[in-house]
Amino acid sequence: MSKSSDLLMFLFFFSLAVPHLGEVSSSSSPVRNPEAVVEEVHKSINASRRNLGYLSCGTGNPIDDCWRCDPNWNTNRQRLADCAIGFGRDAIGGKRGRIYVVSDSGDDDPVNPKPGTLRHAVIQDEPLWIIFKRDMVIQLKEELVMNSYKTIDGRGASVHIANGPCITIHYVTNIIIHGVHIHDCKPGTYSMIRDSPHHYGWWRVSDGDGVSIFNSQHVWVDHCSLSNCRDGLIDAIHGSTAITISNNYMTHHDKVMLLGHSDSYTQDKNMQVTIAFNHFGEGLVQRMPRCRHGYFHVVNNDYTHWEMYAIGGSASPTINSQGNRFLAPNDRSSKEVTKHEHAPESEWRTWNWRSEGDLMLNGAYFRQSGAGASSSYARAFSLSARPSSLVGSMTVTAGALNCRRGSRC
Repeated sequence: MSKSSDLLMFLFFFSLAVPHLGEVSSSSSPVRNPEAVVEEVHKSINASRRNLGYLSCGTGNPIDDCWRCDPNWNTNRQRLADCAIGFGRDAIGGKRGRIYVVSDSGDDDPVNPKPGTLRHAVIQDEPLWIIFKRDMVIQLKEELVMNSYKTIDGRGASVHIANGPCITIHYVTNIIIHGVHIHDCKPGTYSMIRDSPHHYGWWRVSDGDGVSIFNSQHVWVDHCSLSNCRDGLIDAIHGSTAITISNNYMTHHDKVMLLGHSDSYTQDKNMQVTIAFNHFGEGLVQRMPRCRHGYFHVVNNDYTHWEMYAIGGSASPTINSQGNRFLAPNDRSSKEVTKHEHAPESEWRTWNWRSEGDLMLNGAYFRQSGAGASSSYARAFSLSARPSSLVGSMTVTAGALNCRRGSRC
């Protein structure tokens, strides 16, 4: 065998042995039968409900019941990676990596970050499970550009990413963000930023999102508290998919969540997002979420405030709303949960928007559309979400948790 053949064989087996970090393919592969993922979510919820008699700390929330009953969670942190449900269920973050302890809240140099800082942790090529030595407020100088296979785990400390640019998930895969406060996020500047140990370059001005997901897959944002950012709290665009947004507490913001770049960006037809057990709280206006093109499962969330509407979309997204609690504002002109945008009624009447088991309070109503209960939706509903009347108990601890080592979280 020639030397060139030997080299090719080596590279082939090396690629199988080493997980690919950094840039991911611009094309994403959606789940062919999204209703099957919906059924898996329902099975998880029903299993947690059945176990309530055996788990004294159980809530019926399958994500929380997977790990929160363990008083030794601090020595078994990576168990969290097995607890996601929905389209982002395969996001493992830094599960296969070492623990990295952030001990320095500073962010003086986005090109050459100091060891011990959050920025130094998230740009590494290896999988890392990132935790925090103590309570801290991290004011980023520029947006925090993450590398693949990372978990930011704020449990055991009060961690605020605030008053500057915030988190950017850009052309990467397998990201978990858990248990942090993200607020008062501002646009960055056109600046030089390092995104791996071996590369840095000029980055465009960021929008001021709390969490910006751009052409990335297998992303899970769980138990974060988000508020008062310049643009969106969580935005996912440009071909991002396989995302779960769960157990978050969102307050004091206008355009909460954008899922899909534009009506003309058809690559977002592959986008699939699960939005579960979140509390959409005081001071919110619209976009919880605002969807384009893809498939969006909105299940067992608590909507206690909106000023314009709760769930909207354009470009024919599929919106599957199940077991949510919608409390409409007192304004008689804002009772509708939904908003069909950028299309005449003759067009949006064909969009597949369904409400199943949602609780409508104070005059709230959901305007359904699409072609009736198809067989695929019948399969999806064969296992129901937890009753919407119990959503309050499932979302009462939404947001960043006050976890202390040595006790249940």
